Amino acid sequence: MRHFANTTDQEPLFLRPPEDVSRDSDQDLRAVALGATLYTPGIRPDLVRDVRRQTELGAGSIVLCLEDSVADDDLPRAEANVETALRTLTEHLDPSTLPQLFLRVRTPDHFARLLDRFGDRALDVLSGIVLPKFENGDGVGARWFEVLDAVNASRDAARRLLVMPILESPAIMHRESRTEALADVHDLLLDRRADVLAVRIGATDLSSVYGLRRPSHLTAYDVQVLASVIGDVVNVLGRAQDGFVVSGPVWEHYPDSDRVFRTQLRTTPFQEAGDLALRRQLLLEGFDGLLREVTLDRANGLTGKTVIHPRHVPLVHAMSVVSDEEFSDASDVLANATGGVAASRYGNKMNEMKPHHAWAERTMLRARAFGVATPDVTYVDLLERSLP
Repeated sequence: MRHFANTTDQEPLFLRPPEDVSRDSDQDLRAVALGATLYTPGIRPDLVRDVRRQTELGAGSIVLCLEDSVADDDLPRAEANVETALRTLTEHLDPSTLPQLFLRVRTPDHFARLLDRFGDRALDVLSGIVLPKFENGDGVGARWFEVLDAVNASRDAARRLLVMPILESPAIMHRESRTEALADVHDLLLDRRADVLAVRIGATDLSSVYGLRRPSHLTAYDVQVLASVIGDVVNVLGRAQDGFVVSGPVWEHYPDSDRVFRTQLRTTPFQEAGDLALRRQLLLEGFDGLLREVTLDRANGLTGKTVIHPRHVPLVHAMSVVSDEEFSDASDVLANATGGVAASRYGNKMNEMKPHHAWAERTMLRARAFGVATPDVTYVDLLERSLP
């Protein structure tokens, strides 16, 4: 899988193109390359067609969901759909043509039951399992890994399943229990670091604890109780020495023209690219809020994002490409191991070699996954070429 592989006129866009990412790639690169992780309800009748179509539209990671997106009464039918899809994808498609594919289950026991039902061969197409409402205060977190160990015991390194825990329980939302709950999760996940691809934040479930739902013109960072959780999750699990990739909260809005506040999507980049029509299209579809939230995600230490519509994918990925300025700064920082400070080659900031070292390493990983844009290319140019 390679991001922007289907983009027209790719060569002029990239100083360094994105790398191919496979299950043989190093785990840190795979985590960053998740990008916009697209959720698909397992109840959909033709999941194979959905996966193929979403892959063609640029999805680099897809989750087949059997949890909250499926009503309890529909679960047997959804499980049958997913089983059929996994068997078909495994038997008839080259895994190298597929994105990273995950299954979201409900509980550890549900996980174990599905493993027995699907069989080892049908799991070959999966990169891993998404673990909802993850916590470890009552030992449930350890139980997830017991089931994972059972399935991975008979699988070689290239077929080993990884996990993506979702932090979305009331214990993490409530201030009085959050510190202990996050500490328990951190200790367990650090102990099982080799099995954890990324950590996800379940904004919808966390917001539901207070009966909240953010509208499309506000970001997660405008909802203070939710923003405080994001900050604490990054504080505990986003530390550079631990190496966890923590993904941005779900963007759950479909294209919508309703607006309350004035847009913050600047006109200048679109004027310079000669495409004011694209700006108008993004505003009409309500995507300026998503673009702003992705920017705030990265500023707050998050990488990638959960999305629920294929139209979201190219926007997240265009915002993930490393600019020539970022690449230049990161290269200079990593080239100087002795420390010190120097002006950026762009003449607009200083680079401190030691404090900016971890940022530079993360930037280089993102550059491998999403490429480095040529000096005059902006996210507007990337959107022009990648939006369907």
